[in-house]
Amino acid sequence: MAKKKKIYDRQKEVKRLARERIGPVRPSVVLEIKTERKKPKHKKPSGLQEDEE
Repeated sequence: MAKKKKIYDRQKEVKRLARERIGPVRPSVVLEIKTERKKPKHKKPSGLQEDEE
């Protein structure tokens, strides 16, 4: 099969030029570490403590 011909997209071209001039867009919200924001799948039993054996 022949390759699909690329169509000129004005919006993509404008954004590409803006990235060159200004730089990449910074994220608006700083993401927390995944382990801190994600709840554990299994709850630990309340009767057991970590330092007890």
